[in-house]
Amino acid sequence: MRWSQFAARARVLAAVAHDQLISPGVVLAGTTRRDGSARISGVEPLILEGELWLSMMPASAKARDLHRDPRILVHSIITSPSAQAEIMMRGTVRAEAAADVQRRYAAAVVAHLGWRPVPGEFALFAVDITDVTYIGHDPGSNAQHVARWPAGEEYLRPSLTPTTLGPPQPVRRLLAQPPENPGGRRVSHTLRRHGSGGSGRRP
Repeated sequence: MRWSQFAARARVLAAVAHDQLISPGVVLAGTTRRDGSARISGVEPLILEGELWLSMMPASAKARDLHRDPRILVHSIITSPSAQAEIMMRGTVRAEAAADVQRRYAAAVVAHLGWRPVPGEFALFAVDITDVTYIGHDPGSNAQHVARWPAGEEYLRPSLTPTTLGPPQPVRRLLAQPPENPGGRRVSHTLRRHGSGGSGRRP
């Protein structure tokens, strides 16, 4: 699924994902080595023409991984031990070597990322999104907040101790679609940054 399709079907979660995943300017990309073990690499993300694009040196190990096995995990960066939200996006990639696409991508990089790639001298991949997971922190209750799309799961897990969580309690926040106004346009939700579940806990 293209980024634009994800954004249309899960507007609130997609806005948070853009804030946490795209806006910082770098993501962690998980690829699969030839021996089946994981490789983690930093990559600059760019959304262009409704697609999430990742570019890299054509002879890099991560590019070779993706040409061999297109599965990818894109993870938001964590820059502090304090509570921060995390976005994990799973999917596959499609290699794009068409000269016109690479030229448009290079022009967008100049405009938005501030450097000048040379078309034909980088490996370019579009991400086909299959799953998005948010792990955050509910500031009011100190509970872990988890949302999974397209599974449609969203819940809070209360913190019992620094390393244990209680049973999930269903909520509808990030997966709730904004209501439409009388003119037929959806009403935007005001979004705030969400914190991480902390202490390395995962659902």
